[in-house]
Amino acid sequence: MSFPQFAFNNVRRNARAYMAFFLSSAFMVMIFFSYSVFMYHPGVTSVEMGKNSAAGMMIASYIVFIFAFFFVMYSISAFLKLRNQEFGILMILGSHPGQINRLIMLENMLIGLLSIVTGMAAGMLLSKLFLLLSTTVMGIDNLPFYWPVKALVTTSVAFIALFLANSVFTLLFIRKNQVLELLKGSVKPKKEPKVSWLLAFLGLALLAAGAYAIWTPLSPLSLLAAAVTGIPGTYFFYSQLSVLGMRLLKISRKRVWRGTNLLWISEMSYKIKDNARMLFMVTVVTSLACMAAGFLLSISQANRTSYMNSPFGIIYTIYDRGAAANTGRQKILSTLDQGGIKYTENKVNFIRSSVKDHKGKFNSVMLLSLSRFNQLAGQIESAGLPPLTDGEAVLLLNPKYRDVKFDTGQTVSLPAPDEEKLILKQVQNPKAMPFGQYTAPVLIVSDGYYKQAAAAADRSNLMEYYFYNIPAWDGALPKAGEPETVISGELETWSRGWNVANDNWDTLISTSAGDYTASKQGTSMLSFIGIFIALIFSLSSASFLYFKLHTELNADMKMYHSLSKIGLSVKEMSASATRQIALLFYIPILVAAVQTLVVIRPVLYQISIRNVTMPVLVTAAAFLTVQTVYFIIVRSRYIHSLKKMMV
Repeated sequence: MSFPQFAFNNVRRNARAYMAFFLSSAFMVMIFFSYSVFMYHPGVTSVEMGKNSAAGMMIASYIVFIFAFFFVMYSISAFLKLRNQEFGILMILGSHPGQINRLIMLENMLIGLLSIVTGMAAGMLLSKLFLLLSTTVMGIDNLPFYWPVKALVTTSVAFIALFLANSVFTLLFIRKNQVLELLKGSVKPKKEPKVSWLLAFLGLALLAAGAYAIWTPLSPLSLLAAAVTGIPGTYFFYSQLSVLGMRLLKISRKRVWRGTNLLWISEMSYKIKDNARMLFMVTVVTSLACMAAGFLLSISQANRTSYMNSPFGIIYTIYDRGAAANTGRQKILSTLDQGGIKYTENKVNFIRSSVKDHKGKFNSVMLLSLSRFNQLAGQIESAGLPPLTDGEAVLLLNPKYRDVKFDTGQTVSLPAPDEEKLILKQVQNPKAMPFGQYTAPVLIVSDGYYKQAAAAADRSNLMEYYFYNIPAWDGALPKAGEPETVISGELETWSRGWNVANDNWDTLISTSAGDYTASKQGTSMLSFIGIFIALIFSLSSASFLYFKLHTELNADMKMYHSLSKIGLSVKEMSASATRQIALLFYIPILVAAVQTLVVIRPVLYQISIRNVTMPVLVTAAAFLTVQTVYFIIVRSRYIHSLKKMMV
């Protein structure tokens, strides 16, 4: 038997151990290849949003590749530790270190090449479906199938280099061990897990510091501080605090000596300590995936809410009335009339100004007269306002401007006319600004004060708006091909083209459907890319857990075999093993969900998104569902192996 045949037989005989690693690697290759197929498609650059989508997939492919590097490195090192006894026997039989290294290189490259071929073959079979899904989700024109030579070459070279580099790097794990150490393998007696009170308190302090940093006013520095403290705090949670928790469970003898509790609690004390690094990695990976998914779901939900609360389908803004200011208005009217669409046109004159709060900070506002606001109240679903004196005002906040904070009864001052002071009779905080999501807060004043402010204002601060209420467009979210989407897109495209052609940016046409569609396309692209990355993270985390359980399988089989001789039943063995596997699978999900809630809430609050809990819970539930599927599969295989050793 030749040396390559020997390496091939080793892989074939350890197929059960290598299967999870092989499938995970092949899936990563398939996703990387699929992204490359899209990126290098000749028709991407000619499609609107194509360049942005390709750039997003390129970043995603880098993430996949970097993660694949660490995943392969961890997996190979786990398998090498599992085979220590085998390497020790080979060295006793006369193999020298160079032959062991060559054997490891051949095995790793064989698995790597099989993963690359399988992944690219699956990618080729699904490439047409991937292109169809990507263009449909992102809302761009369909891309035809093509022969992806560049994607094939790029994927092959990248992953061959990855497996080769990892194979060379992991040889260091063998060279440092003596033959006696290799022969002992994983049967060396374990010391009782010890807890360092100093490190336990340090872990608590780091987690508390991370939570405090994320809840302070957000900045790049606070986010960095949260990451620097939260990540090591998570590691200490598993290596110290979790072991401390298992010790606390042992305090109650009544609880510990009930059923098989003593067995699984004692075993988990060792397993959590031994698997602290693996659980830490799974938690970090899951947390990142949950945060990204929760963020995208929250943005998407906020986009839907903003559209549903926008009373005006079209808004025409005139920043500076010139000779051509009416051109855009005539375009809107003619387009709506040609489409036979009923509408109500509302002309509103705003005065651009600012108010100074009690701290002396100036905040931009748009002044609107009370009578005009009450005329529009029915269309913006407002009850209208009671009369105001010249010294009173009502402030209508925009949820997107979180820095603007005023309270009812507060006194504010305006620069014109003559540093006038006003008392805020009401401060309203609607779900969405009815006069456009990017409009500054609106200060509603008495008609008399409004006339004085208009007379004192500069011409550049007098702004004219036309709001178009279109009943036929109210209700359901806009879809591609519908009149609202088509007309909105046509008007916005015309507005941009007219401004560029005439070098005139004094007017702007914006639409609710256009804003909704643009945001939806961006989040859809990120969601589509993120789904596959999240699947990789989820599959890889399950593989991490499978590897660790497989390395401990032989020791567990011997333990349960001995316990079965003194009366442990198959049912009791199954219950004990199931609890241990469940804790390893579900603790990272629980910790990741808590971390996601702590981190993502202040981040989304900063961009005026308050409904955070539900998207995070939905994301955690999705990961929990996928993890449960992995748990059922791994548990069934693990229990099946243990049953063979029961007397």
